[in-house]
Amino acid sequence: MVLSLGVSLALFLMTLLSMVLMLLGVGVLTTPWLLHVVRVHANQRRALAGEWAGLPMGAPYRPLPPGPRGVTGHVEWCVLMLKDPATWRDFAWLISDAIFGFVLALLPVALIAYAVEGWVMFAGVWRAVAGDYWYGFIHVDTFGDAVQCAALGSFVLLLGLYANPRLISAHFQLARALLAPTRGARLAQRVEHLYETRHDAVDTSAAELRRIERDLHDGAQARLVAMGMSLGTVEALIEHDPAKAKQLIAQARESSAEALTELRDLVRGIHPPVLAERGLGDAAQALALRMQTPVEADVELPGRFAEPVESAAYFAVSEVLTNAAKHSGADRIWLDIHYTYDTGGMLRISVTDDGRGGADISKGSGIAGIERRLGPFDGVLALSSPPGGPTMVTLEIPCRPI
Repeated sequence: MVLSLGVSLALFLMTLLSMVLMLLGVGVLTTPWLLHVVRVHANQRRALAGEWAGLPMGAPYRPLPPGPRGVTGHVEWCVLMLKDPATWRDFAWLISDAIFGFVLALLPVALIAYAVEGWVMFAGVWRAVAGDYWYGFIHVDTFGDAVQCAALGSFVLLLGLYANPRLISAHFQLARALLAPTRGARLAQRVEHLYETRHDAVDTSAAELRRIERDLHDGAQARLVAMGMSLGTVEALIEHDPAKAKQLIAQARESSAEALTELRDLVRGIHPPVLAERGLGDAAQALALRMQTPVEADVELPGRFAEPVESAAYFAVSEVLTNAAKHSGADRIWLDIHYTYDTGGMLRISVTDDGRGGADISKGSGIAGIERRLGPFDGVLALSSPPGGPTMVTLEIPCRPI
């Protein structure tokens, strides 16, 4: 009630006045700040709609550049916010929330209060107001009238218990009609997300190619070049110094074995053989067995998934387990991988450790790399790491078994 009648009405009037003052130039400085406060207020109502009425809704706003600097920045900021259709939907919601939203928020309180009033009359207050008071359609004068007040109050209480959840839901349905993203806004956000994830995928692929080229250049290629030089020397010495030639041949054989090992490791880094042959579940369990910190793995999957999905999930698990073993100081790690068929099918992975906690998703490139890896699949990452632990990293990837 306070948010609807007090805050919404006050913001509507102040924003309207600020827009009028734009004709004098003053409103250009105040309007963007007020619209920012309106968005904070609207986002709070969106959050309450999800918590209280089970009506989650995202923010429909277009992305904005960093905050204004000087008058030019204020003007640009003001223009960008006023061009956003969601701004005007918020403005319409403010006045509707101050009127209809307030009434829908008031009725549940009024029903409970009116029911309590009937029982207060029955408790003895009827004697003080006898002959001069009406409770609904009951003229309060005698004890019999007080009993009727209690009966009517009980009926109003039952009515409130039935109607109040629906009134609260109607309050947030009204907000949802104006605050939820429209189909056009959802499509625009989807296009923006796909644009970003496409660039992230391209950047990730380019970085991976550079890593492979660097590993080949610094490892296997160098050994193969050295082996070729050794064989050239052997060709020159084989007639004059057979013993030295044999020694060089042995060195070349060792270099070829080391180059082959490095190539195998490189291929395994691109796509591990166990992942290609046995799938994500067995590959994750094999990965858990190789960790220095004990990992308790619980894997339950219906089968194989598309190769890109399995590869992204495997390397994401590898990165999270490595971070947990390296930075958390944990004594034990729990890995849980399972698949659910809700929301069209979802691969869910959680990694929990009993370490010191305090991990921050904004610090370090490892978590950001995992998010970029999951981005092309519409995957998400969530981190919970309070100081003192435990730390839980949850990954979700929409997909279907093959």
